[in-house]
Amino acid sequence: MENLQNPGRPPKSWLVESILVTLFCCLPLGIAGIINASKVESRYYGGDTGGAQRASPGARRWTLIGLGLAVAGVILYVILLVLGVAAGVNLPDAQQVV
Repeated sequence: MENLQNPGRPPKSWLVESILVTLFCCLPLGIAGIINASKVESRYYGGDTGGAQRASPGARRWTLIGLGLAVAGVILYVILLVLGVAAGVNLPDAQQVV
């Protein structure tokens, strides 16, 4: 099989993005992204262009899910932090916890 979209170039592997998600965001999903990303080039250079084309969206999916969960976690943390500060500000002096 030939790569008809870009002859001579493998599909995007998402390896760098998967490594960054693993280090900074979500370890399990980043590892799943790395596994799929490593399949892209190995399958492409092994002659399985179709397999490389199928592995690339898998790497993208796991990487973006991990990134999305990390962003959602940060947003949730900020919301809870703001709500906690707001709740602490509204307490009368006698009920504030030191």
